[in-house]
Amino acid sequence: MTSQTFHEDPPGPAAAGTDVTPATEQRWAPHVTVATVVVRDGRLLLVEEAIEGRRVLNQPAGHLEPDESLAAAAVRETQEETGWQVALTAFIGCYQWTAPDGTAFLRFAFAADPISHDPTQPLDAGILQALWLTPAELRSDPDRLRSPLVRQVVEDYLAGQRHPLALVKESA
Repeated sequence: MTSQTFHEDPPGPAAAGTDVTPATEQRWAPHVTVATVVVRDGRLLLVEEAIEGRRVLNQPAGHLEPDESLAAAAVRETQEETGWQVALTAFIGCYQWTAPDGTAFLRFAFAADPISHDPTQPLDAGILQALWLTPAELRSDPDRLRSPLVRQVVEDYLAGQRHPLALVKESA
């Protein structure tokens, strides 16, 4: 396990427009992502995508955009990557992971119900297809998962881990 060093900002408000972080010190700035677990008839909605020449599986997932809430990002990414409109039902959890190349991720995972599907919608670049797999099918080939977060989020969902959506706050 690797350790990461974090620093605390000095007490008190910083002057507007000033950076209180010394130039030699870097802030931890993970990629903030969302993922959605959608289940229909015991099957999980997943995407197969091409990443660095590999075909990998992921939940519908992606990066938070500026001025977007986590919940809105989860709904948007699911629509863009699968053509499915969904209704969020619960917050599964927040997951921290550092990729082998050192890129840090902070993933917020949600559960959702499928509402409607538009099979004519073009899928995001890099997405080969949306597919429905059983949990057993997903577990059968762990090397195909884009990251360990895919399995962890699914396992937490299947274990009943659900939190109210109100747990995820958005401030104006």
